[in-house]
Amino acid sequence: MTLSTRVDVAIRGVRTAAPLQRRGGAGPSDDGHLRLDGRGAALPLDPSSPYLVRDGRLWREDGCGAGPTTGPEGAGLPEPVLTDTGVEVEEVARPAFYDLRTASGVPYEHLARVHGDGVLATTVVQTCIRYAQDQRCRFCSIEESLRAGLTTAVKRPEELAEVAEAAVRLDGVRQLVMTTGTSAGRDRGARHVARCVRAVKAAVPDLPVQVQVEPPEDLSALAELRAAGADSLGVHVESLDDDVRRAWMPGKATVSLDRYRAAWAEGVRLFGRNQVSTYLLVGLGEDPDELVAGAAELAASGVYPFVVPFRPMAGTLAVEVDGARAPDPAVLADVTARVAADLVARGMRGADQRAGCAACGGCSALAEAGA
Repeated sequence: MTLSTRVDVAIRGVRTAAPLQRRGGAGPSDDGHLRLDGRGAALPLDPSSPYLVRDGRLWREDGCGAGPTTGPEGAGLPEPVLTDTGVEVEEVARPAFYDLRTASGVPYEHLARVHGDGVLATTVVQTCIRYAQDQRCRFCSIEESLRAGLTTAVKRPEELAEVAEAAVRLDGVRQLVMTTGTSAGRDRGARHVARCVRAVKAAVPDLPVQVQVEPPEDLSALAELRAAGADSLGVHVESLDDDVRRAWMPGKATVSLDRYRAAWAEGVRLFGRNQVSTYLLVGLGEDPDELVAGAAELAASGVYPFVVPFRPMAGTLAVEVDGARAPDPAVLADVTARVAADLVARGMRGADQRAGCAACGGCSALAEAGA
């Protein structure tokens, strides 16, 4: 699959009835999960997309959106032209463990869900101190799934261990991602994540785990995560431009970039080069050249810059208030290609991470560019 096709479908989405979908949550995606040429992909499900899945392949419909082609409203309009992109598509099946419940009656899928191909993910605390409207990240809807009754506020370590064991045994899950809403403590929630990691590792010792936390005020919390058995670390900044951060992430913007850099440096010391990652979102208004330069600085320090498009997600302020749109595919392709070239030159690939978003790669086109 070409980079241009992968980028285009990441922005424009696809028409299909994916049996495995993600709706709401911490962001930045709200997608269906597929395999494109054997590689996991998280894609927007959009009935107006020019891309559709038919007979196990990805097709592009030229003329899509022109309206009906038959009947009174479509009289005289040309039939759309379907072009085979050459990309094979497989649906990611609904996991078998979703049918199970804990002894107390909690559905397993309210505790953890499959994201992408073989990736189990959980938000161990589904609330965030930064969720007031004047503090919230505008692309995030972490508490909406809780309000909808689709998850629990706090996941207990023993519950996650039970679910992880079942997901590995029944569905062949190969890695686990643990994230959390930010808490008021100096550890910013990291110590509860560490308790959850320890319980999961006791149940399924060989399951790689990535943990994702905001930079803790007390950096020793990162060492506790490593000691608990976490294999890789995500500390997500989303943008390296302070003006963009204040506009899009007013609460998180109060955490200085210097604190992020300190957390990344400590993470690399503890977890190793290319086992720490951060999201960089394309489409928030950051200058593309500055974004690419910032990504290169991160990579030079051993941190993998996971470049992902901003995607409008239902329930977020970006959509409900701002009416924000996804970035231009051409801009995303350019940024992705340049960041990937730098990563390739440094010998850094997302697939070499033990677990996590970069290891999965489903939300990004970096893998198609060799990174």
